[in-house]
Amino acid sequence: MLLEVTHETRYDYAAPVSLAHHLAHLRPLDDAHQQLLDFELQITPAPGNSTGRDSLDAMGNVQCHFSLAQPHGTLSVRATSQVRLQPRFADLQAESSPPWDALAARLRYVALAPFDPVVEFALPSPYVPRLRELRAYAAPIFRPGRPVAEAALELMQRVHRDFKYESRSTDIDTPLARAFEQRRGVCQDFAHLMAGAMRMLGLPVRYVSGYLLTTAPDGGAEMLGADASHAWVQVWCPDTPGVPPDARGAGWLDLDPTNDLVPGTGHVRVAVGRDFGDVTPLRGVIRGGGGQHTLSVAVGTRVLAPESPSGPMSC
Repeated sequence: MLLEVTHETRYDYAAPVSLAHHLAHLRPLDDAHQQLLDFELQITPAPGNSTGRDSLDAMGNVQCHFSLAQPHGTLSVRATSQVRLQPRFADLQAESSPPWDALAARLRYVALAPFDPVVEFALPSPYVPRLRELRAYAAPIFRPGRPVAEAALELMQRVHRDFKYESRSTDIDTPLARAFEQRRGVCQDFAHLMAGAMRMLGLPVRYVSGYLLTTAPDGGAEMLGADASHAWVQVWCPDTPGVPPDARGAGWLDLDPTNDLVPGTGHVRVAVGRDFGDVTPLRGVIRGGGGQHTLSVAVGTRVLAPESPSGPMSC
């Protein structure tokens, strides 16, 4: 599947901004199953450092730094990407993954034992704190000895069933405990809830930011969360048939609790982190602006050319 994604962010300030420094996570990842064919970042007004400066963050994501030293009343950042996607989990054998409790035991602290970097994603993070309610929510699914991928799939299905997707029902400052209590939220809440539940059991889970098709290929069901950046999770499933290892040798299984599916060729990965805060599409600091601003975001995803016959997304 060949997709084009446009992501435009616009700020309208109440008063001119005299100086601004911004950081963007907008360039999609590039690997064996997701090839980035073209990427263009248009910034208006143009920054003084031309198109900005790219670097890799600690998670391996591409981040762009740019600054504006001239007064401006609006800021527009438009990212256009062309990506070729291939299914990564078509041969998934969830029942053959390692027992979840054995994986959790491998990551417990032992003096002088080798350090596994994936443990970072089993710890609480700013947007995903430790909540006893989440442990109790996941515990009936994660029975002793159960394969981790099999249990994670059931947890994804339960989150999708128990929580209602409702646009603008939460914002980025809504505590995770409140989203859990009110049983509704947006895609980032679904991802944070699933990550928090599994981390309470000692399992590593990564937050993924990206995009997805509004409608699945070949007339499939309408996807939720497609009107802006989307979010889902990756569960650590080492040595699981059908889960390819990444560049660092770890096996991560993508799961989309908002839509109750294993991402196929309709999800574009942009960045991975502990939670939303690590992979915010655009953030920064400004001088001026009048203390208020209006933010608008528009995302469009379209199929450029199906390179092979494709059916509805499967889970």
